[in-house]
Amino acid sequence: MTHLPDQGPQPGTVKSELRKLTKDLTSTRADLKLALQHLAVVRYDAFGDTGGKLSWSMALLDDNGNGVVLTSINSRADARTYAKEIKTYTSDSKLSPEEQQALQSLQPTTD
Repeated sequence: MTHLPDQGPQPGTVKSELRKLTKDLTSTRADLKLALQHLAVVRYDAFGDTGGKLSWSMALLDDNGNGVVLTSINSRADARTYAKEIKTYTSDSKLSPEEQQALQSLQPTTD
C-alpha cells in the first residue's frame, strides 16, 4: 500500500474552510488594531460669554494610541477647528487641558 504525503485538508471540507476562516480572522484582527476605534469627547465652554458647552475636543485613536485630536472652539461670532496628530498617546503639538483630558481618558491603565 502506497501512502501519499499529507497535503492538508481537501478544498471544500469543513477542516479546510475552518483553516481559511482562522486565517481571515487573524488578518481582520490585525487590521482592526490600526482602525480608529477608540473615541473620547470633552465638551466645555471656551468663553465666559457663551453657554451650553458648545466647544469640544475629541480624541480618535487606534489600539496603538495613534490617531488625531480634533477640537472645535465656538464663540458667539465664529467657530475654529483644529486637528493635532497623536503618536503613541503623545503629540508634538501643545495640547489644551481639554485635549489632554480626552486623550488621557483613552490611555490604558496599569494596575
